[in-house]
Amino acid sequence: MSQPEALIRISEIFGPTIQGEGHLIGQPTVFVRTGGCDFRCDWCDTRYAVEPQFKDQWIAMTTAQVLQRILSLARAPILVTLSGGNPALQPLGDLISRGKQAGYHFSIETQGSVARDWFNLLDTLVLSPKPPSSGMNNDWNKVEQCIEMAGNADIQFKIVVADDEDFEFARELNQRYPKIPLSLQACNPQPESDSSVTQILQQQRWLTEKVCQEGWYQARVLPQLHALLWGNQRGV
Repeated sequence: MSQPEALIRISEIFGPTIQGEGHLIGQPTVFVRTGGCDFRCDWCDTRYAVEPQFKDQWIAMTTAQVLQRILSLARAPILVTLSGGNPALQPLGDLISRGKQAGYHFSIETQGSVARDWFNLLDTLVLSPKPPSSGMNNDWNKVEQCIEMAGNADIQFKIVVADDEDFEFARELNQRYPKIPLSLQACNPQPESDSSVTQILQQQRWLTEKVCQEGWYQARVLPQLHALLWGNQRGV
């Protein structure tokens, strides 16, 4: 008997829009946001894709159904961003393989807590270990496993920075992995509310000035571009 096809827990699929974070910022993309996460960050801005009380809003979809939805949103090849929650918890290898055969490119963002053998199919692996302000602890052995699993995929770090302690965490990460590009992202101060652009820019200004004052010229300071354009709306 053949094994039943693994189902992917989907919170939402939307686009085309732009990638709003990290080194791929500004690039047109379709988002596939999976449901479920093994972390509970204090400032999480996608709790609807994390917390169990939202499970009834998630849909179990086959690879073919997810791919068909991507194709219906963007008929020409585009970057597909796999997000969450933690998308590494989901069986996404077949989706990436079949999507790349159709000419699409794939990026994933994960905290690095779960390593998958299909990471080597990705075009880009964005690792976002969580800083002290998140309330979470990182297992650096698992982060290392994620890097090893990536094979020839492009690897990038993205660190959310809320305060001085987070800033030092990011510097230590950069010292640990000096050859992996790293971007710093100012923490969204009120991700579950309609934070004003002014609040977001104030945090971004603080981080930019901090980097320059400290002389950390290897860092790249990038905003949450989608938050500046649309606030904390979903589906953009």
